[in-house]
Amino acid sequence: MQDLNDLALYAAVVRHKGFTAAANALSVPKSKISKRIAALEERLGVRLIERSTRKLSITDIGQSFYERCEAVLSGVEAAEAVVAVAKAEPAGTVRMSMPPGFGPVVANVLPGFMKRYPLVRVSILTTGRPVDLIEERIDVALRVRDSYDTDQSLIVRRFGGTRRYLAASPAFLDRHGPIDFDTIGGVPTLSMEENNPRAIWSLYNANGDVHDISHTPVLTCSDFSVLERATIEGIGVGLLPDMIVERGFRSGLLTPVLPDWSSAESAVHAVFTSRHGMLPAVRALIDHLAENLPRSMQHCQEIDPKGGFDSNWSI
Repeated sequence: MQDLNDLALYAAVVRHKGFTAAANALSVPKSKISKRIAALEERLGVRLIERSTRKLSITDIGQSFYERCEAVLSGVEAAEAVVAVAKAEPAGTVRMSMPPGFGPVVANVLPGFMKRYPLVRVSILTTGRPVDLIEERIDVALRVRDSYDTDQSLIVRRFGGTRRYLAASPAFLDRHGPIDFDTIGGVPTLSMEENNPRAIWSLYNANGDVHDISHTPVLTCSDFSVLERATIEGIGVGLLPDMIVERGFRSGLLTPVLPDWSSAESAVHAVFTSRHGMLPAVRALIDHLAENLPRSMQHCQEIDPKGGFDSNWSI
């Protein structure tokens, strides 16, 4: 493959009709240009320029080669222009993944981003499994986990934290009576640990004490929206995210169970591969999420003024 610098030097000589004029235009020594063109001709095995003491003429093959060089150099300039435009203004497609049920929170945030950056397209993958950012070409992944990724190649940006609390419907508590650590193992429960006939809830209080509750759930599902609806319908006791139960407590659809205890805090965060070379569109989306996602999470804790209850949230 030819050196693009040699092609650019040759094109400049032809364009400026001489080595001296090309050297002045490029601020490159004339001797250097002459040596590079001679080396180019030797590699190609053809004579591109006929030289004499009085004039310079381009051979037929040299003229055809020049035209191709100009086309190549124009293509390089166009490619660089594409990169320059991308770096100057957010544009193009951003691929994001998020857990099932994260839609209500993202729905509050995304329209503002799309209006602010009309040249950006956002493609969202909703999945409960861990995604491979590189293999699946995901630019940014929203995650809710007890700990951060240990992969040193990933950058983590934290947006907030969430805890889970035990809750049941008022009708469920009317049927089963007061629930404490001694009796909770004997009532129907719900769990996000799929395909596990026996589950354990590890609960913490303000003093840092830990209490493990072993139970046999009547329903297991990794999507909290399913567990939320089942809890509201009185199927069992559920351990649900704070932004679900706080709305439920305020609306009266849910009642706290062991209110002084909760799960450990889970981090709501985004992961992405690198800040170096990040496209402006990806950076803009991450910054927008960092600025607005915490407010959206707080909004999802509020009761619908019409008395409704959005049961689509999960993490």
